[in-house]
Amino acid sequence: MRGEKVQLHFLMLKDAQDKLQLEIDNKEFFEEFSVINSDDFYTLLMQQEVIEQSTENREAGREYNFGIFENDTGKLVGTINLFRIFRGPLQSAMIGYAVDRNYNGKGYATEAIRLMVEYAFKELGLHRIEAGVMPHNAPSLRVLEKAGFEREGIARKNVQINGKWQDHVVMAIINPEDD
Repeated sequence: MRGEKVQLHFLMLKDAQDKLQLEIDNKEFFEEFSVINSDDFYTLLMQQEVIEQSTENREAGREYNFGIFENDTGKLVGTINLFRIFRGPLQSAMIGYAVDRNYNGKGYATEAIRLMVEYAFKELGLHRIEAGVMPHNAPSLRVLEKAGFEREGIARKNVQINGKWQDHVVMAIINPEDD
């Protein structure tokens, strides 16, 4: 999937070193709004295992993990995924994303989310995509709103971040073909 600024493609083992560098370079930045990873997460072996598991999960239809690559340079600048996929009457998923702090505020995340939403609706046939964002993460809330997501409410003490249960704003987008 290709946009004006970024392209998304499934991470492959050849991307493991770049993913490791992305995680190391943004460790504190990412952990401000996500779970804390163990030290072994920041090894090449673990990143290879993460990518292998991601491939297995994709083949089983459980989740879809992509790298966000800058068009001009081909550099890995983030990750985006669909997870907690429900089929049957729900046809829904959660979306998660992380963009290198040096690429924030440049429209990369918004474009990546739009590309992922299009993939989810057109290729996977999903009806609804949901995101959870900590209320004080104003940049992420703006990105989702620019990508067409709407606020639905607050999930109280929903996810444990840095050892503390955190509220999350529930954001969602509905497939317009399903109206």
